[in-house]
Amino acid sequence: MVVAGRQKSIAFFIALGVGLISVILLLYIGWVLLNWRTGILLFFGVLLLLMIISGVVLNTIFLVREIRRNEQHDAFINAVTHELKTPVASIRLYLETLQARSVDDEKRKEFYQIMLEDSNRLMGTIEQVLRTGRIGSAARKPNLFPIDFGAIIDECVARARILHRVPAEAVDYQPGAPVTILGDVDEVRAAVSNLIDNAIKYSGSTVKVSLETANVEGKYVCLRVKDQGMGIPKPELKRVFKRFYRVPGPLANKVKGTGLGLFIVRAVAKRHRGRIWAESEGPGQGSTFFLQFPIAR
Repeated sequence: MVVAGRQKSIAFFIALGVGLISVILLLYIGWVLLNWRTGILLFFGVLLLLMIISGVVLNTIFLVREIRRNEQHDAFINAVTHELKTPVASIRLYLETLQARSVDDEKRKEFYQIMLEDSNRLMGTIEQVLRTGRIGSAARKPNLFPIDFGAIIDECVARARILHRVPAEAVDYQPGAPVTILGDVDEVRAAVSNLIDNAIKYSGSTVKVSLETANVEGKYVCLRVKDQGMGIPKPELKRVFKRFYRVPGPLANKVKGTGLGLFIVRAVAKRHRGRIWAESEGPGQGSTFFLQFPIAR
């Protein structure tokens, strides 16, 4: 209902802008036809007309952007609230169960494991939000140190297999030649982890993710993360890196997340003088993300 209301608001402001411009043009054309000999008035009238039309267009653009930004913020708040509330409710339920009645050792260990996983999920969400604030701050510079890029990828792949409970063959990593980059270890690890997590989460029921690294002209190392999931419509390929943005679709609505993962990846790449881009043939065709960093000299 809220989304439909905002879409109607956007349509209203666009229609209002088009209507005002049309009225202005009609009035001005009529005025020119009646007073075509007054050249000076005509000149200033043209300037005034352009200023009015520009003001109406800019006002409409800003209103539409503000409505969309508010919609993204609301979606982010709802997602974060869900990501925080769900594990807390789960932990509370198991603690109440342990407090209310006696549980055998095997069941107690199972409860402890579930609560630990929920705690890790909770910490992951909090760290994601905090990292967005840190990376988004222009005043904070990355702590650059020589990093074995292949070792970071190995670590992130192993973490993803455990976190998402997928077999080893579901996430296949083909390393290239060993390479060292200058980077902030925590930020580079976060960028690689977010790419792998996204590929797994948007793969659907069958997870098949492949990773490989390649040397680019001896100056850069490029990590390619490819999945066979829901794919991305071509107009959305650049938008997916915006803060809070999530690709619309039936699978996307089921995937848990805050809409910050790819924004963090882009911010990390930018802070390390690298780049990130995505390729996809469209919905249902899977997608490929490329993360590129300069090689340390």
